[in-house]
Amino acid sequence: MSQVEISQAFDSGNIEVVSIEGASARLTIRKDHNSDFKQWFHFRVSGCAGREVVMRITGLGQSAYPMGWPNYRSAMSFDRAEWLRADTAWDESAEGGTLTIRARPPGDIVWFAYFAPYSLERHHDLVSRMAARNGVSHASLGLTLDDRAIDCLTMGSGTRNVWLIARQHPGESMAEWWMEGALEALTDSTDSVGRELRRSCRLHLVPNANPDGSFRGHLRTNAVGTNLNREWAGPSAEKSPEVLAIRNAMDASGVDFFMDVHGDEAIPANFIAGFEGIPNLRPGQVEGYNRYRAILERRTPDFQTALGYPVASPGKGNLTMATNQVAERFGCLAMTLEMPFKDHNPAPCQRQGWSPERSKRLGRDCLGALLEWLDEA
Repeated sequence: MSQVEISQAFDSGNIEVVSIEGASARLTIRKDHNSDFKQWFHFRVSGCAGREVVMRITGLGQSAYPMGWPNYRSAMSFDRAEWLRADTAWDESAEGGTLTIRARPPGDIVWFAYFAPYSLERHHDLVSRMAARNGVSHASLGLTLDDRAIDCLTMGSGTRNVWLIARQHPGESMAEWWMEGALEALTDSTDSVGRELRRSCRLHLVPNANPDGSFRGHLRTNAVGTNLNREWAGPSAEKSPEVLAIRNAMDASGVDFFMDVHGDEAIPANFIAGFEGIPNLRPGQVEGYNRYRAILERRTPDFQTALGYPVASPGKGNLTMATNQVAERFGCLAMTLEMPFKDHNPAPCQRQGWSPERSKRLGRDCLGALLEWLDEA
């Protein structure tokens, strides 16, 4: 029987083939360039028709977040439009930690990924489509180390400055799906939430803060192996021009509300992390943060507050991280939204797990919560 063919030579591709035997393969994940981070995978298997394919990704005990593999199911697509979840099993004792993915594609080709990818081409389509809409302006805040634009879309006539950024960690592709949902709502003239936010706010959206890492198939870093979300205290043109450009633009506009959109490997739920440990908390900051979380939890079953990260002790907040730096720098409400690579267990979906469609919907829900929060501020 002929061997299947495995390819990763495309936008955001990442896999290394150890061996192939028929429709089965042993694989490993390539590390981010100049970094030990590895977790993101994205590859194509062809020659599958009428066969069960068995993909074993090995050595995952040394991945960035091995606690993310138990109960995880790989994203899978037959047409690159709809992403499902594959039959997936984790064995930490096999070959240094092995994830086994099984599928029986209806045709010759199947795609597997850590989460549904958001390609750079789709990013360009999104930015171009949104920039052409009434009342939206586009700016390149600067260039990355691979000479890619750091795109920012701005809209609205209000006095309060809202900044929304996504994909500092490029493998967290659900963050740009969230951005697509938020941008569609904000630019839809029939959407009452988007219309009112544009009336009351000046909104600045950076759909992909790390296009180099996204294209290269990185999990967490940019072209030179820098974790951007540890650069906010002192970004540099040499290591982190993305953060330097965004922070400079924030300094120019001011910030009243900030959300940094991410994905979490281990926690099977959507949640928000805050800034409680920053050295100079202003009166009302924490109360405003808690009120936003409560509003969002009330508005959608796709958000919860029981699970999340530990809260930093007073004065111990890490100011190299975006949320803490922005909250400290501007005295504003700032937060990190985390979506799961697995599923939102309080309201699970067996067929797709957490998905692009649900990420987009959550983007709209977060805007609705923002409008309600502003009305009560």
